[in-house]
Amino acid sequence: MAPRSLAFIPSPPVSGFHVGPLFFHFYGLLYVIGIALAIYITRRRVAEAGGPPDLVYDIAVWAVPAGLIGARLYFDVTTPWDIVPRHEWWGPLAIWNGGLSVWGGIAAGVLVGAWRVHRAGERVTVFMDAAAPALLVAQAIGRIGNYFDQQLFGKPSTLPWALEISRAARLGAGMPAADLRFSTFQPSFLYELIFDLGWAAVLVWLGHHRKIRPPGLFALYVAGYSGYRIFEETIRIDSSAYFLGLRLNFFVALAGTVAGLIWFVLSQRRGREVARGSAVLAIGLLCVLAAGCGHGVGPS
Repeated sequence: MAPRSLAFIPSPPVSGFHVGPLFFHFYGLLYVIGIALAIYITRRRVAEAGGPPDLVYDIAVWAVPAGLIGARLYFDVTTPWDIVPRHEWWGPLAIWNGGLSVWGGIAAGVLVGAWRVHRAGERVTVFMDAAAPALLVAQAIGRIGNYFDQQLFGKPSTLPWALEISRAARLGAGMPAADLRFSTFQPSFLYELIFDLGWAAVLVWLGHHRKIRPPGLFALYVAGYSGYRIFEETIRIDSSAYFLGLRLNFFVALAGTVAGLIWFVLSQRRGREVARGSAVLAIGLLCVLAAGCGHGVGPS
């Protein structure tokens, strides 16, 4: 019999609840809560920066749908086709069956949001810095949904905080066959939740105690989150494309970390040419993260 953690985080008893004939997934509700909190936090930070906070609502109307579309499209593009839900022609669009890419969603949402800010005649970089901690908080709340859907777990583990995964969820995760005999695993979702909240706090502190030119905080958001994902990609065992023996997302995260750090350095230097170079790097980075970001059932 496979070893099992003596103390562990139990599997969730349910993944949602019924209201009459309707079934509400905790996964979806937590996404809604995360988006609402991100809007609230961004409005407060935009107001503190002297910008128009109500513009955040207009941005959200465009950026949230764009983010969902981007998250789902890149899940479909980067996921083995046998994992994509199949329900006639609309299977690839069935987000209620899992399958959203965090990086694809962030990239698409930020690009569309930047377009709306530019149309309003406001400084895009100021809004990006205001949104950076808010995005991390939203991502952290979304990771709680991974617990209820038993997704985003890592290698088998007997640690006291290991996560129990039901056999049905193990069979549906696309993990290596050798790992199916285990029942407790690294709680990757919990690690990322803690990192997201901690890094959000660091960015807020830096914004208040250090003179950082926009979009320096957003660049640090990209670099920090990508840096964390380097670690996460070494412990995840869900289905993935591989390159040189490592998960493809490992290399995407590595590229995001380096590019984010370069972007931060450039954004802190003065001069029009440097500013233009920073803007070009930013757009290219967002497109690369969208095109190469991760996959898996649920948000990756």
